[in-house]
Amino acid sequence: MSALEDAITEALTLRAAATSDFDLNPETVLPAGRKLRPAGVLLGIETWGAEPNVLLTKRSSALKHHPGQIAFPGGKVDAGDRDSTDAALREAWEEIGLPRYLPRVLGTLPCHETVTGFQVTPTIAVIPEAFEIRPEAGEVAEVFRAPLSHVLDVTRYQIQSRRWRGTRRYYFAVPFGPYYIWGATARMLRGFAALMERP
Repeated sequence: MSALEDAITEALTLRAAATSDFDLNPETVLPAGRKLRPAGVLLGIETWGAEPNVLLTKRSSALKHHPGQIAFPGGKVDAGDRDSTDAALREAWEEIGLPRYLPRVLGTLPCHETVTGFQVTPTIAVIPEAFEIRPEAGEVAEVFRAPLSHVLDVTRYQIQSRRWRGTRRYYFAVPFGPYYIWGATARMLRGFAALMERP
């Protein structure tokens, strides 16, 4: 195991609270008895290059939900999935062509509740070898890499806002070059950065 993998594994043993799209919007009244749909995403860290990079996707602008947004590979847990990690690995294969045997899973972050009713579990894995990226037509417009050092720097995160369904909502953003990483993806990345920053 590399020093990076050791550091991540140790960070994942620290207690951390679950996160949500409502963290910066505490005045939001959530409906009683709401049911969240389980989902899994892959926070995949490539370690085979000159520096570690996080794999991210830009969703197709033709999608009904979150068109054009930056996201991790992943999706809802299907009946055939063992758990959220299994769902994340399956979706990563389907969405970007990442072979299921390649990621070395290190653990998971606390769940993240989205405003769209999902309970997302981010699985953290290192990807030690290059592979042929194949974006799924119709769902993934682009696959790109962001340096791990960029997303682990908590000073790069900004709190921004926009109007959504008639109210102003606040969210985290961590822009990288032409890519506007925001919302749930930025919140999960910031949670990871905060864990890695703790002694």
